[in-house]
Amino acid sequence: MLTILGFAMIATFLVLIMTKKMSPIAALVLIPALFCVAVGQGAQLGDYVIEGVGNLAPTAAMLMFAIVYFGVMIDVGLFDPIVRGILKFCRADPMRIVVGTAVLAAIVSLDGDGSTTFMITVSAMYPLYKRLKMSLVVMTGVAATANGVMNTLPWGGPTARAATALKLDASEIFVPMIPALAMGLLAVFVLAYVLGLRERKRLGMLTLDEALAREPEQETVSTGGGSTRGGGTSSTAAAGTATGGTGGEDRLRKDTSASGGGTGTGADADPTADPADEADDDDFQGLDPNRSTLRPKLYWFNAGLTAALLTAMIMELMPIPVLFLLGAALALTVNFPHMPDQRARIAAHADNVLNVSGMVFAAAVFTGVLTGTGMVENMADWVVGAVPDAMGPHMAIVTGLLSLPLTYFMSNDGFYFGVLPVLAEAGAAHGVSPLEIARASLAGQALHMSSPLVPAVYVLVGMAKVEFGDHTRFTVKWAILTSLVVLAAGVLFGIM
Repeated sequence: MLTILGFAMIATFLVLIMTKKMSPIAALVLIPALFCVAVGQGAQLGDYVIEGVGNLAPTAAMLMFAIVYFGVMIDVGLFDPIVRGILKFCRADPMRIVVGTAVLAAIVSLDGDGSTTFMITVSAMYPLYKRLKMSLVVMTGVAATANGVMNTLPWGGPTARAATALKLDASEIFVPMIPALAMGLLAVFVLAYVLGLRERKRLGMLTLDEALAREPEQETVSTGGGSTRGGGTSSTAAAGTATGGTGGEDRLRKDTSASGGGTGTGADADPTADPADEADDDDFQGLDPNRSTLRPKLYWFNAGLTAALLTAMIMELMPIPVLFLLGAALALTVNFPHMPDQRARIAAHADNVLNVSGMVFAAAVFTGVLTGTGMVENMADWVVGAVPDAMGPHMAIVTGLLSLPLTYFMSNDGFYFGVLPVLAEAGAAHGVSPLEIARASLAGQALHMSSPLVPAVYVLVGMAKVEFGDHTRFTVKWAILTSLVVLAAGVLFGIM
């Protein structure tokens, strides 16, 4: 019964958010609460939620201060050279822009943190996508899939969890997987190229000057995940009312207004223009080289601070939430020594902080109920038990295939510490080594990064002003394909 209810709860949640009948926050809270009562454990709901919140509180704290830190770094111009470099490469060509998104996401993913990757990638690419009317779900889908492949780095989380759960050395798991993961990354770049060609065919190819002078317009386009307006989001999202936006003012727009205006780079304002068009113009102010928040004299200090912060994260000198808390405080104090300026910077990023941290704590209800009621355990036992005995000698492939749905519907902790040991034990009975099982378990990470249980994905869709349901519909099929490429490459190269 718990198995059926567990699958029913997940299915209900996905249907409601993908059909936009409920917001993700409401669905993450109300659906598990109702199912907790349905299984007769309503009296324990409070304990499950508190346990879930306690488990995810460090993640929420990390995201809150990471958003503030990288938001300040964006404000002061640390990433402007990256933006200029991408602009030079992309040349306002939609195909180059999508490929550039994949390359940038893959490079930044080397730090092992998905939230950091998404903040930097979206901040650099968002203005281009908006100005050229490109599909924003293409940006979020490519970034999430690229980060999912790179998430298998030993310091990214899954590899370390697999090594810990099976008492193996992380390098023995990861190093032989490099060829298969390289094929997965190549698949992401090919995907970006194909999606970019689709965008080029739909929008045409402009020079950068033509793009800057282009008059914004509303148009209905197909993104492969449904019909959208204004380049991949609904018309309300273009006005800033989608996830992560408020009242038509996104983070870039508030930065401009906080500094008393800014020099526009687009066409002259049209008094008859639609408000959504005006939002598009304001969005592009993120590239304004004259914004008042720039701190060129402190560039190398900010670059050194960021490098030191990322190094400390990789070396695990301190817990990541503590590192970002200290980094945000130091960045604010040095770059904006006056209290009114500090308050303005915090206020400019408050929307993203509230949306993301709220989503994380809402997800704590979902995971708390799944775990506390025993649904996850029963679902895992059922899936493992459904594997025919004849598949025993091929348990590595079975593990790779199971990693796709299981890491999507449950946390990495739940899969690697709860399910993987059972799969490894079943494989060992048929002569399959734990190393092969561990490597195969990494195949589903490209899909995992778009799971509703991954806090970082809410940073991605929130900053990109994309509805989570739109992102899910568009991304899942491509992420599954990428995961299957990794698995097939692993089998082909004899890794598993």
